[in-house]
Amino acid sequence: MADIAVKVHDLGKRYEIGTRRNGGATMLREALSDTLKAPLTKLASLARRLRSHGPVPTAVSSVSPRHIWALRNVSFEVPRGEIIGIIGPNGAGKSTLLKILSRITEPSEGRVEIRGRVGSLLEIGTGFHPELTGRENAYLSGALLGMRKAEIDRKLDEIIAFAEIEKFADTPVKHYSSGMYVRLAFAVAAHLEPEILIVDEVLAVGDVAFQRKCLNKMEDVRQHGRTILFVSHNMQAITRLCTRAILISHGGIQHDGSAAETAGKYLMANVKTSAERVWSEPLSAPGDRVARLRKVRVRDESGCTVDAIDIRRTVGIEMVFEVLEDGHALIPALELYNEAGTCVFLTSDLDPVSRGKSRQRATVTTVAWIPGNLLSEGLFLVTVFLSTIRPLKSHFHQRDAVAFHVVDSFAPDSARGDWDGPIPGVVRPLLRWTNQATEAPGP
Repeated sequence: MADIAVKVHDLGKRYEIGTRRNGGATMLREALSDTLKAPLTKLASLARRLRSHGPVPTAVSSVSPRHIWALRNVSFEVPRGEIIGIIGPNGAGKSTLLKILSRITEPSEGRVEIRGRVGSLLEIGTGFHPELTGRENAYLSGALLGMRKAEIDRKLDEIIAFAEIEKFADTPVKHYSSGMYVRLAFAVAAHLEPEILIVDEVLAVGDVAFQRKCLNKMEDVRQHGRTILFVSHNMQAITRLCTRAILISHGGIQHDGSAAETAGKYLMANVKTSAERVWSEPLSAPGDRVARLRKVRVRDESGCTVDAIDIRRTVGIEMVFEVLEDGHALIPALELYNEAGTCVFLTSDLDPVSRGKSRQRATVTTVAWIPGNLLSEGLFLVTVFLSTIRPLKSHFHQRDAVAFHVVDSFAPDSARGDWDGPIPGVVRPLLRWTNQATEAPGP
């Protein structure tokens, strides 16, 4: 059995919402709360407020208490040394889960077993004292992790250099910009050798160069056998760093599988389509009296339907349509769009055997093959259509029929090579290069 670093069993977190109190009951509670948080000099103010209201009435709710479950029935395990991505829409429950794992908040039900020292980077400011300097906060964070001063001493210069705050190490962090703050927070969390590192979307605050440095550092942490839970909306970062990802939505786990597959399901849920679409009722299928569309899917070369494909692999767009009337030269075609709405290309069937020739009544399956190392990484949507050329007439045109996700392999035989930064462009072809050198003329 694998060595488990994190075990979550039937976890739930419930919050009470919609509760309001009236009159003096609200005033008393607020006054007591304010006083507990304020200096003792405010006690006199509290006494004056209580005297002015006389007897405290019984608390009466004007709105019945209601509850919302931020998490419910969440269970999973994370083996030691694994880096797992946690993805999902805003409000899905991701941050609540991380706060429970970081022991910031208690669950309402279920249990969590954590075996190892936890370092968390959940939001800017968490765990830092604004009046302390960057250097002092590094020692404070290390002490909270249970580290000795000698251990922190060995890492301190590396932390400050990584955060790029050498000139401001002895400045109180309340004077730091948000970028400086997050750089230091990440450097401390990653360098003080926690056995389990929890990182939220806070990395989005940094610039591109620092984000890349953070991703490389997390890969180094993983290679040293430590466990990472990584929340991000950046699917490229998720598929690069993680072999596994969990999709959370509406407080529950919707999918737990490979990072590429999980990222693909998340992206396609946002565009309200999938890797396969079938029209089972002929009369409601797109088309006319000449032809009707029955099925579109994204497939690999083995014939399996796929919603995520490695950037190096060939992917096919399969279209099935019924020819209902003889005598028409039908040409299938498709348009491919990226998630920004840019048309990557339009292609049609140019097979000389079938192009320009009349089709007989039949069910036709046609596949357009897109070679590997052509598309860039990201989400792609497919629009399919069928038409005759002479005279020009469209028989069906189905926008956003299917979608799929291209995952960058970060392998040496892809167009990325050994570059780990962002690469612009809607396509990423692996081109053939030739080189020739001639000797420089002598003196």
